[in-house]
Amino acid sequence: MDASTTDVWNQKTETSMAENAAAVPETMTAVINHGPEDYRLETIPVPTPAEGEMLMKVEAVGICASDLKCYHGAAKFWGDENRPAWAQTGVVPGHEFVGTIVQADEVALKRHGVQVGDRVACEQIVPCWECRYCLRGQYWMCGPHDMFGFRNYNGAMAEYLIVPFKALPHKVDSSIPPHHAAFAEPLSCSLHAVERADIQFNDVVVIAGCGPIGLGMVAGARQKNPLKIIALDASDAKLELAKKCGADLTINILNEDAVQIVKDLTDGYGADVYIEGTGHPSAVGQGLNLLAKLGRYVEYSVFGSDVTVDWSIISDDKELDVRGAHLGPHCWPAAIKLIESGILPLDEICTNQFPLDKFQEGIDLVGDTAGSSVKVSLLP
Repeated sequence: MDASTTDVWNQKTETSMAENAAAVPETMTAVINHGPEDYRLETIPVPTPAEGEMLMKVEAVGICASDLKCYHGAAKFWGDENRPAWAQTGVVPGHEFVGTIVQADEVALKRHGVQVGDRVACEQIVPCWECRYCLRGQYWMCGPHDMFGFRNYNGAMAEYLIVPFKALPHKVDSSIPPHHAAFAEPLSCSLHAVERADIQFNDVVVIAGCGPIGLGMVAGARQKNPLKIIALDASDAKLELAKKCGADLTINILNEDAVQIVKDLTDGYGADVYIEGTGHPSAVGQGLNLLAKLGRYVEYSVFGSDVTVDWSIISDDKELDVRGAHLGPHCWPAAIKLIESGILPLDEICTNQFPLDKFQEGIDLVGDTAGSSVKVSLLP
């Protein structure tokens, strides 16, 4: 790029930034977390980006099962006798989001490789880039573990949001509906769980749960092309959706014995891989029992309470590999590519959208596990 071209580009950027700055109001509507079951809609100032930060106009924010558990006061977020509180009051919730950059200085634009006017989705964690994990490249396990919508950084249940210098934004095609684009966050998490499972061509893979995360796991496992993908859920409608995402076989756990069916399909051995995405304690024992010896168990869910299992199944009985999975590191480009490809039935996955002032209805709908909703979003 020659000097004259650079000057023109800089002039256009400055003009665009000035126009967008003029369009940003002084105040905005936002949901504020005042503690368990005390989220309130309030009017607060629109934040002003500091050097190296960007201001995003939020287009869509998904409501996650972890948002629901935080709302209801789970110890994972608010602490108990064994752990301190991690979530903070006074923070705007919402970590599954997409929006348009409306203000940014040259430091931020260069750092993130974006321009004013670009649509981006951000990884949910804001790494410190200084702890042992970040320095090793394992940023998703960052020691301080600051996250949008939970601690130290406001989330996207608001009209505007600050994208900090340390954040990890990814560009998303502006032609994708906003609530579809925001699905990049749960889908990246699903793909990471699939990566942790180390799926091979000859594997029988069982995925428990056909909510947003589970459906993403089915879609991700399909990309690995194993011998068979079996999806489990208590909803026939969600199981049908799992077939559209790539499941070869579905089992309604309320009407059928999943453990026995899987063993019958595998000459009595059991599955090679089990990925748990329900967050229900019963799904843990179910997975341990239906796995074959030397099988791989991947746990992704956030549980609302402690889970007890017979650990001798893991050790003496089967010598299982038990692997955790957290967030969606290095999977965001693949998740966004999958969304942009049009392969996924996103109109059927992203079932319900609410305006910001109906946030409570959205949270309550996510909690209605017997209902027909799958992915619930707010459109600020």
